[in-house]
Amino acid sequence: MTGNPVLHLIGGAAITVAAGTASASSGDAWKDFAAEVQGKCEMAARAQVELPHAVVDPFGSENFGMALVTGKPKGANGFVSYFCIYDKKTKAVELGTELETERMGILPDE
Repeated sequence: MTGNPVLHLIGGAAITVAAGTASASSGDAWKDFAAEVQGKCEMAARAQVELPHAVVDPFGSENFGMALVTGKPKGANGFVSYFCIYDKKTKAVELGTELETERMGILPDE
């Protein structure tokens, strides 16, 4: 090792602290992302679903966030689900067509 060992130690500590800070902010950013996808997808489904609940893919794909929104259809019995796609660039959401939850073999917790 050449140079001042104290400077190497300080430099190493600074890199470690910076990496820890980046990791923490990344985790917070992913939580914020998931919360935004959940909120927008649930709002988009409110026209068709009473009290929609979105389960979010925590990271999505390179370009899109994704969620499965489930709830009781307005004016009907049972449960339905919709795939919700969130565009990471425009922040717009789109819902797929209605899926009968019973046929998928999943039901939300009540």
